[in-house]
Amino acid sequence: MISLKNISKHFGHTKAVQNISFDAKKGEIIGFLGPNGAGKTTTMRMILGLLHPSSGQVKVNGLNPVDNRLKIVSSIGYLPENNPLYLDMKVKEYLSMIAGVKKVTSEEEVISIVKDVALESKYNSKIEELSRGYRQRVGLASALLSDPSILILDEPTSGLDPIEQDKIKTLINKISKNKIIIFSTHILSEVEDISNRLIIINNGEMVFDGDKPKLKGGVEKLFKKLVK
Repeated sequence: MISLKNISKHFGHTKAVQNISFDAKKGEIIGFLGPNGAGKTTTMRMILGLLHPSSGQVKVNGLNPVDNRLKIVSSIGYLPENNPLYLDMKVKEYLSMIAGVKKVTSEEEVISIVKDVALESKYNSKIEELSRGYRQRVGLASALLSDPSILILDEPTSGLDPIEQDKIKTLINKISKNKIIIFSTHILSEVEDISNRLIIINNGEMVFDGDKPKLKGGVEKLFKKLVK
């Protein structure tokens, strides 16, 4: 479980996040929606323990993620927006290295995840030879190693063409069972296609938290109403 209570983050005089509170539980796929610079990534980094809030409290499985990072890291899979990869490594080599870091000793688990994200045909390819869509799959596979109960995905379809966007969205839906998934985006259709809960953040403030509108185009109408 994830719990945020009145968290704020300031960088000097810049108020990046202001007084955000929400809980997330197993089975929720939360679309974290907002324009660029709204505070989405900063909030995610506080959940991950990469940033300490200026005020307020973050708990992941009952623990402060900054003070207990080593204890919670195995329960969180993270796909950052810029997805850093070792381009000169083969997919197989890279995932084997990440598996070692995460203390995954079962090769069968690695192969199973490779199949889940449809990477079999590229398993022996160098990462530098892959399209951006396949590189995102490599990042997603590495996030899934050790079967984390929480997935934090920062702009997982950013820069992809529509076909690759659909493939990544399908993969996220496929792996969502029994996990908490929080994915940030500024693409309205992604929220309609993937999430079962919507959080909208604007200028560092949470302006909506609830079920996504069920009618087609409802997310866009709500977003335009709240974000000006």
